[in-house]
Amino acid sequence: MRRRGRERAVDWRIEEFFADLAANGRGRLPAAPTGLLRFEVSAEDGGTAVWFVRLADGYPRVSRTGDDPDCTVEVRPEAFTRLLAGRDNLVAMLLRGDVSVAGDLALLFTFRRLLPVDADSTGAGSSAELVRHTAPSFIGLHEVTSVFAGNIFMISAQNGDVPSAPTTPIGLFSFDTRFLSTWRLTVNSESLSVLSVDNVATYEAKFGLVPGEPSHYVNATTSVLRHRWVGPEFEEEVVLFNYAPEPVRYVVRLEVGADFAEVLEVRDGFRRARPVTATIADDALRLHYKRGSLHRETVITSSTPAELDEHGLTWTFTVVPHGTWSTRLRVLALLRDLRRRDLRERLTSSVGRSQHQRGRDIAARTAGVPRLRTDHKPLQQAYEYGIRDLAALHYPGLNFQTALPATGLPWSMALLGRESLISSFQALPFMPERAVNTLRILALSQGVRRDPFRGEQPGKIVQESRYGDSGAFNDTPEAASFSAVDTTAAFVILLDEYERWTGDAELVRRFEFEARAAIGWLDSDADPTGSGYVWSTRHPTRTGPQNESWRNSADAICFDDGRPPTFPLAICEIQGYAYEARRRAARMSRRFWGDPGWADQRERDAARLREQFDRDFWLPESGHYAVAVQLDGTPLDSLTSNMGQLLCTGIVASHRAEQVVAHLFSPALYSGWGIRTLASTAADYNPLGHHTGAVWPWENSLIAWGLRRSGFRAQAARIATGLLDAARHFQGRLPAYLTGYDRATTHVPVPHGFTDSPYAPSAGAPLMLLRTLLGLEPYEDHLAVDAAMPEELGQIELLDIRGRWGYADALGRGRPFRDRPTR
Repeated sequence: MRRRGRERAVDWRIEEFFADLAANGRGRLPAAPTGLLRFEVSAEDGGTAVWFVRLADGYPRVSRTGDDPDCTVEVRPEAFTRLLAGRDNLVAMLLRGDVSVAGDLALLFTFRRLLPVDADSTGAGSSAELVRHTAPSFIGLHEVTSVFAGNIFMISAQNGDVPSAPTTPIGLFSFDTRFLSTWRLTVNSESLSVLSVDNVATYEAKFGLVPGEPSHYVNATTSVLRHRWVGPEFEEEVVLFNYAPEPVRYVVRLEVGADFAEVLEVRDGFRRARPVTATIADDALRLHYKRGSLHRETVITSSTPAELDEHGLTWTFTVVPHGTWSTRLRVLALLRDLRRRDLRERLTSSVGRSQHQRGRDIAARTAGVPRLRTDHKPLQQAYEYGIRDLAALHYPGLNFQTALPATGLPWSMALLGRESLISSFQALPFMPERAVNTLRILALSQGVRRDPFRGEQPGKIVQESRYGDSGAFNDTPEAASFSAVDTTAAFVILLDEYERWTGDAELVRRFEFEARAAIGWLDSDADPTGSGYVWSTRHPTRTGPQNESWRNSADAICFDDGRPPTFPLAICEIQGYAYEARRRAARMSRRFWGDPGWADQRERDAARLREQFDRDFWLPESGHYAVAVQLDGTPLDSLTSNMGQLLCTGIVASHRAEQVVAHLFSPALYSGWGIRTLASTAADYNPLGHHTGAVWPWENSLIAWGLRRSGFRAQAARIATGLLDAARHFQGRLPAYLTGYDRATTHVPVPHGFTDSPYAPSAGAPLMLLRTLLGLEPYEDHLAVDAAMPEELGQIELLDIRGRWGYADALGRGRPFRDRPTR
């Protein structure tokens, strides 16, 4: 149907879409959220067509009139037509300013489910060439200091400066973009040397400094205090003290620059030429980057009048003896929409949070956590750090009703599906609200189209959502990437485990639609061959093709002799999670969704998968499971940590467990700190390889829990003590991963350069280990406690554990283990 007349500026395909929406939308919407959307499709000549769409009771209702919309969407007709045709992605359009939204963005994300299914949003525009840096620089964790609030963070040298270093992750980052790449303070042309650094909070730091070289400390009469904080802006107060007996004239200079590089380009050693312009107006220095409709802007102002130029700010003044001078600097990191407003200004819940409110938010998230008393100081320290980091690792996103889970500093201050699901699962007995936030955003972002560019398929759970310009222009799928095949099963598992701990049946009913869609994906698009397995393909990235498992490096999944496999692959732990997801979905269906027939089918599917898995993946000559199986049935025989995760899922045949455990603790896999990703006997083993030899605390914490569930108490405790020993060397904060060197060789855990720290799954590892050591398991309205701890841990008390039972306490004392595991 084509409508003409006063709205002829609007493409007929848009009119037809809205006209048929009510009929075509049946069965495609969850029951919530509900509300009224107003779509304003405005042509450049001023012609505007308006539609109102009400989402309620799982159905869309369309009209041309309405009042008080909950969400208003402004879009050009050509942009909306691209979206309908599948040539664009809603998140990407929002990021580059082709769509302007006021109100509740969650309604627009739900509306995505009504779009035509077929899509290919591969970018067709031109972009500056992405090239490798010829001499990438390197910086380690011990050389920097950081403050962060959500996904805005500042990483600097120990004196607070940010020298221009394109391939190091230092500077001010917000929404995956570096808004300050230079921030260098000098006094009378001298750089500042460090006296002290006080990390007051995750979002606040103070620096005690003196001009000149460290050898000048004893004679210094000038000192500087830098006090900075973030959230949602970056602010820094600079105070200069003159202790000389006479007045001193000072020239203070702040060099400023912004390259607007994306954080993943920095991580991977790439650079893209981005034209940056500087303007000075209204006592502010403004740095701009524009690409098409996208506009990123850094705005720097000072509370004290300064001389501004394109490269910074200069103050010239005289300080009396024993006097002080100060200024407060403010930096805004702006993402402009198509009307040059900051993208977040008009969105519900996307409001500024002062540093004081930031502190209150973190305090509120930690207020209800259980109290730990233990004789073992490394456990106490790791627990406290884990709780603080998980509370701090949240960000407001563009607009959602609750804070979204962030993953890690500096590379992962974004929504990562797998990592958010893992950390939420780990934290359930301690901070169940994190699971609610994770489930909500992943349900809203669930796949609704078949878009090969992003790996999106109906029912699949998103893995990555970033805000850089390469994702905004579809150069890469990072604005909404579905590049993982384990997130979908993990979504179902977390939903069920959340209810087991909290008794929140309403949330399980709320996400019935999304959970069923997730199981539907496991039964269909995940298994295009009809073989019963979830298959992983490869997808292109900046650094080359990657598979769709958590060990996604190009050389991570291979034969023991180093031969690469053919794709697609059925990777072992992913089958375990698919098995567990079906069993848990059956439980929810029977208890809360009133569909025992559907539950019976899921249980039959799970039983069939378990039998088939044991037949196809077990290597009798090696005594362990294959890490993967090719489409032709050939198993990959490398010995990896992946099979340890199988113990969490119940897919391991009971008579295989002891052989699996023996391999996990063999010298080839167990480093003394934890279980390596790849055995040291493999051809591709490298202790520095993050997927070919490193030790990941989060994975080890899940393996420990799986060991405990399988009856191997002493072995679970061995992993726990190894990781806690490692945490002691990092003051309680475990990095994302450790190198795989033998403990007997290095005697201390060796970190891997600049990896994420804090890292949410590593922050959750001590919590998961605590659950494992105390044997905490929910059983209906009771909390079971069955502690199994080594003697060196002494006594552990965990008080006020929240759950469906109200509050409970757990007590454990270290005792010798029996020689054989208790089943």
